[in-house]
Amino acid sequence: MTYDTDESLHDNLENEINFNVQELDFHMREKLKKYLEGLVAHGGSDLHVKSGSIYRGRINGEIVPLSNETLSHKDGIQLAKEILKGRFKELVEHKSVDFTFKLNDRFRFRGNMFFQTDGVSAVFRVIPVEIPTLKSLNLPKSIRDFCYLKRGLILVTGPTGSGKSTTLASIVNEINMTQKKHIITIENPIEFIYRDYKSLINQRAIGQDALDFSTALRSALREDPDIILVGEMRDLETIETAIHAAETGHLVLSTLHTTDAKDTINRIIGMFPGNEQNKIRMSLSATLQGIISQRLVQTTEGKRTAAVEILAKNARIEALIAENRDNEIVDAIKEGKDTYGMQTFDQALHDLYAQNIITEAEALLNATNKNDLQMAIRNLDSLANDSHDPESSLIALKEA
Repeated sequence: MTYDTDESLHDNLENEINFNVQELDFHMREKLKKYLEGLVAHGGSDLHVKSGSIYRGRINGEIVPLSNETLSHKDGIQLAKEILKGRFKELVEHKSVDFTFKLNDRFRFRGNMFFQTDGVSAVFRVIPVEIPTLKSLNLPKSIRDFCYLKRGLILVTGPTGSGKSTTLASIVNEINMTQKKHIITIENPIEFIYRDYKSLINQRAIGQDALDFSTALRSALREDPDIILVGEMRDLETIETAIHAAETGHLVLSTLHTTDAKDTINRIIGMFPGNEQNKIRMSLSATLQGIISQRLVQTTEGKRTAAVEILAKNARIEALIAENRDNEIVDAIKEGKDTYGMQTFDQALHDLYAQNIITEAEALLNATNKNDLQMAIRNLDSLANDSHDPESSLIALKEA
């Protein structure tokens, strides 16, 4: 199988790089805005635009058609020019580009435009202009404690589209509203826009304001920060510099595409050569203050909410990491729920079910240990039934 035809479609774009922006009529951009408005109106999270296909959106976690209109190859190129303008050359040369797009005063979008065999495709992720609070996101109260730490490393993890950036933004917003700090963010691209309130916040976009994450992070250490937000720890150098920044008295916030706390610790340590892993394990055990791992689950109202696993540093967690006893971390999290505000995914799902936010089926679908969670739910339901039985309640009262 060959792709000569597709390659020629892309290669021919070299002749279109030097177009005149002033000659564009922006009709494709205006059409795009209509679809983005429709996505927002339906509570969607992402708009998918693909040459050779219809417009689609992700609504309540599922990809659904938004119309029967097909985007042609020519219109896809036109849309790319109208959205990217002078950065169209970057798309042609690098085959993909990250950007932000403002719809109106209430909504911005994180965009990625790229080539595929039929032409241009793009994905637009909704970024509300109003930064959500920890309370409005229904996040556990123990996460607020992370906002008042002076130093160390806090990681928000989860798969793509799990709301990591939103959780991180709510933490920064809490700090901004309550403390006098200097916060530096390093992002690609910048998503939420912060306004200085009690804190001073400098936001730097990779490509526009900085060369790359690791260079910007090293530079930040000389810019008198109290808190450094790194949009994503993508490579070994960035991870190493972030740990160093945490060791030298800064609070570092970042994200990783890992599934849970244990996987996060293993991923970080596994990034380093074998002969350096013991040293990094000791550094991580000393600097890691918390891991917030999340998955989005369907609510009984047809919306989505985050089920959150929380690891918070204590003497036991620090020892388990330092001594390479990662298999015991889940038990330590589970047993630290009442004392330290920690919780496993299954405990989070159990609580969401108990609050009638999600169904039993949704809880079990997302469980780490389905059988254990099912047993816990059965016990919860049994207690609830007993509380409505006068005879059982009388017996329980006597036994108490």
